[in-house]
Amino acid sequence: MHQEGNCKVKVHIRWMIRRDMPEVLRIESGSFEFPWTEEDFIRCLRQRNCIGMVAEVGDKVVGFMIYELHKNELHILNFAVHDEHRRGGVGAQMVEKLVGKLSSNRRSRILLEVRETNLAAQVFFRNLGFRAVSVLKDFYEDTTEDAYVMSYRCSEEIAETSTNRISRLAG
Repeated sequence: MHQEGNCKVKVHIRWMIRRDMPEVLRIESGSFEFPWTEEDFIRCLRQRNCIGMVAEVGDKVVGFMIYELHKNELHILNFAVHDEHRRGGVGAQMVEKLVGKLSSNRRSRILLEVRETNLAAQVFFRNLGFRAVSVLKDFYEDTTEDAYVMSYRCSEEIAETSTNRISRLAG
């Protein structure tokens, strides 16, 4: 049996470009019951404060994240890893990239909403230091599901050390 649990795949994280969209859409549709459409991605990424990043292994896109920049926080809107690359450290490295953008005197937290039924995502983010801070009732347009708002807060120690870890990862 092949186990990826402890091995950490080295990923390259870069800005999302138009050419990435077919692979991003494949990952999206393989990850979610109610996936974003290409139009959803384009509408979001056209906004000035919206950023798209992809994680590559070799020249293959294996994960992506879409987030918004706000005055005091980063807000993850969409985040997924290809099912063949889950539990190999890809998602954790993408989160580390965001943590490296935090600072105690500017953007000091990361927020995201997770479906109440998406236990895997809840556990994943909790293991990376996120905490559920509130519940949004009937949050999604496609179901009557609630969302958990999860938050990661920057500490000064993390802000200093994460930059060093990230630069080694990006190396």
